[in-house]
Amino acid sequence: MAAPSFVIDVDYEQPAAGAGAACDTRHAWARVPPEPSQDERIALKERIRRLLRERNAVMVSHFYVHPDLQDLAEETGGIVSDSLEMARFGRDHAAQTLVVSGVRFMGETAKILSPEKRVLMPDLDANCSLDLGCPVDEFSAFCDGHPDRTVVVYANTSAAVKARADWLVTSSCALDVVSALHAQGRKILWGPDRHLGDYIQRQTGADMVSWNGACIVHDEFKSLELELLKKAHPAAKVLVHPESPADVIALADAVGSTSAILNAAQRMDASEFIVATDTGMLHKLRTLNPGKTFIEAPTAGNGATCKSCAHCPWMAMNGLVELANALETGAGEIHVDPALGLRARVPIDRMLAFTAGLKKGQAPGSLVAGIGAA
Repeated sequence: MAAPSFVIDVDYEQPAAGAGAACDTRHAWARVPPEPSQDERIALKERIRRLLRERNAVMVSHFYVHPDLQDLAEETGGIVSDSLEMARFGRDHAAQTLVVSGVRFMGETAKILSPEKRVLMPDLDANCSLDLGCPVDEFSAFCDGHPDRTVVVYANTSAAVKARADWLVTSSCALDVVSALHAQGRKILWGPDRHLGDYIQRQTGADMVSWNGACIVHDEFKSLELELLKKAHPAAKVLVHPESPADVIALADAVGSTSAILNAAQRMDASEFIVATDTGMLHKLRTLNPGKTFIEAPTAGNGATCKSCAHCPWMAMNGLVELANALETGAGEIHVDPALGLRARVPIDRMLAFTAGLKKGQAPGSLVAGIGAA
């Protein structure tokens, strides 16, 4: 029998309100499951495989969860991906039960897109600092103060915040969506990640006001220590997620979503990479690039708190024991109010239609025409 899980405190500071707004959420927690023994892992994986067949279920796992949950998803016909592909896959798959290994907003998004399906998560308390730091009442008041702006929210938000938005984006499509809106002359209200919002504003020149949130993992990367690490590995290329601070992004050889980071590592002519995103990503990077070396970007150093140590504590709440229990008992089922889900689905469907249209070669402007502020 596995040892009981333990609880870690996650202290993080939301920045003081400035150009945008911020919720003063300074404390959260995560219940991290213990590592099963090798014999327990084998037995749990076999139990999960059986339950997936019996429940007509499929696994949808994020790149940041435990390698066991990533590998098991792919071994059983599921997917390991970023949040955009997770949303598409769950919507289009024939399975009547979706098991989402990630954080709560991902499970909610799956339920919004597939209200007729059962959506389970290993642990419903697996949350996200961006979601926690953007409560709908405060965000709605912020939106009400800027009624002339098109509201674009990041996927890392609650169903209620999505329902208040005109557009939903992930880090893989945010630049394209905002660029298209900017070309149409739209002014943007962005939330909740300030670093990603700043990056998009710099890249597009869009007129943007932003909510003032941050991811506890990416906010901890430090440019000074990254420069020192680059000197120690002069041939290494630097891969950075745009939720990172601007001075870290400035040192990158490639900036992008988790999928973009994967593609860059495979495409770039280098054998060594420094990676500034959640360390859960290293498993897939190393699996797909066995001849290459991947080094964690530093979160320590002068002024650093290293609260996250480059791994999301809520992503770490996803474990084999919890996943098996969810399938066995139905614990961890996601529920979204149907009326709220219908409103939240509008910006999600716009995003999915937009990205599908881009893949078909449609002009970005035609994909956003006529859609303005709510």
